[in-house]
Amino acid sequence: MRTTIRLDDELLAEAKALAARTGRTLTRVIEDALRQSLAQRADPTASAAPLPTFAGRGVRPGVDLDDSAGLLDVMERRARP
Repeated sequence: MRTTIRLDDELLAEAKALAARTGRTLTRVIEDALRQSLAQRADPTASAAPLPTFAGRGVRPGVDLDDSAGLLDVMERRARP
């Protein structure tokens, strides 16, 4: 399956270096790390940490939370001076 994720630049550089050192693809390095992280969960039945909520009027008009590319465009437009 193909998907898009955003990674910290330093983390991506480390993952690429690891892939090169071990003769694996970047995808394989990320898959292995994710599998290892999921396998090491201390308590798989534990509930997720509570997330803070804020008062507001909901999602901005025209924002589709199922469209990651569109959402990124909206966030980048808002960040520009």
